[in-house]
Amino acid sequence: MRIDRFFMRSALAFLVVLNAAAVHGETAMDLMRREAVASAERFSISQLAGDKAAAAQGAGIRTIVLQELVSEALKNNPEIRAARSEREAARQRIAPAGALDDPMLEAGLLNVPATSYRLNREDMTMKMLGVAQKLPWPGKRALRQELAAKEAQSVEHGYRETVNRVVREVKMAYLDLALATESIRLLRENRLVLEQFLRIAESRYSLGQSPQADVFKAQTQLGKMSEEILRMEREVPTLEAELAKLAGRGGKAQRVLAPLPMLNDAGLSFDALQAAALRQRPQLHGLRAMLERSNSMVELARKDYRPDFDVRLSYGQRDNMLDGTRRPDMVSLTVAINLPVWRRNKLDPRIAEAHAMRDQALSMLEAQQNEILAKLRSQLAMAEQSRQSARLFESGILPQSSLAVESTLSAYRANRADLLMLLDSQMSLYGYRTGHAAAVVNFNKALAEIEWLTGAYLPANSVE
Repeated sequence: MRIDRFFMRSALAFLVVLNAAAVHGETAMDLMRREAVASAERFSISQLAGDKAAAAQGAGIRTIVLQELVSEALKNNPEIRAARSEREAARQRIAPAGALDDPMLEAGLLNVPATSYRLNREDMTMKMLGVAQKLPWPGKRALRQELAAKEAQSVEHGYRETVNRVVREVKMAYLDLALATESIRLLRENRLVLEQFLRIAESRYSLGQSPQADVFKAQTQLGKMSEEILRMEREVPTLEAELAKLAGRGGKAQRVLAPLPMLNDAGLSFDALQAAALRQRPQLHGLRAMLERSNSMVELARKDYRPDFDVRLSYGQRDNMLDGTRRPDMVSLTVAINLPVWRRNKLDPRIAEAHAMRDQALSMLEAQQNEILAKLRSQLAMAEQSRQSARLFESGILPQSSLAVESTLSAYRANRADLLMLLDSQMSLYGYRTGHAAAVVNFNKALAEIEWLTGAYLPANSVE
């Protein structure tokens, strides 16, 4: 790495200085000072910060792509599988809802005399075979099937809502892991810079140019960085386990590396997003289907005031009489209807119940629309704020802070600044870089929320 090469060059130069000191005597201190200054000037903070190898997360860690996780979750997530099965079950309930009841087959002996139990003694004695079928009032079957179809539509939209919610959770977990990964990378790069500051402080202390307190300050700050790295690394397995759970891997979590997403300039219009949410959010479609189902329930409850039919057709076979007289067989057809007379205690409450459920569905739809639009406005503001914050970091704060570190380092070399000022400048730069990463992640999180609220992926979404 470039840092190691710098240290090796510095060590060789220091040996050269010692050799020169042995030869020139009184000029050794001057030679050492000149070489230390020259070595420090060859050191570049930007080179340290850009050394990606120093921020490697370890061997055997696979870099993952968000779309890969989303595809895996769509296939293996147990919540999505359960919702898919529920959708299939609801579809299978449509046809039976409009089907007739099973017909009844009846058989028996009619009018057998109790004195002889013979089938050829009485004229009305016969063997009977018949079928019976219940027939609802016209329109009831269609309404029942319509109720099942509307419920299936609601379940279908619920399945789509579950898919969108799981995708949102996958993106949130991925972004949390990406932020943790980036934070660890920034911490390690910052620790490398602090290690170099410590070496400079030790070199200056050995030359009598800085107090020993500078060395202690650098060591303390370096220890804080190491402790923060350990803390962040403890969080990574939890985030990886959350991703594995959402992807449907069970307990098979694996070490992965989630790259930080990019920042884009996608135009976000509240009016366009509002129209999209009202038009395509699955949850709203599901509530609208339930509202339509409630309307059908009202119509079905009204049809309960009409009677249903019970149709029976039977065939009676009669044996010949004892004297050989032939008796013709007989056919019977009967129609029975129920009498819906208990209106006050039975039918009227059903109408009231259907109206109440329709009002409930309408109120739930309005409430959900208001909640979605409120959240949409909030997430849109969050996205714009995070994007502006990230752009501000990129265009002004980070370059200026980097220049401030270089300037303070030069001043420290020239004894015009102490190490505390240098450490403060570097820690400020680290804080700004961390803030920039958080702003980028928050922007992409807001995009994921907006996608979920509107029920569709944004075309310019850079999270993927």
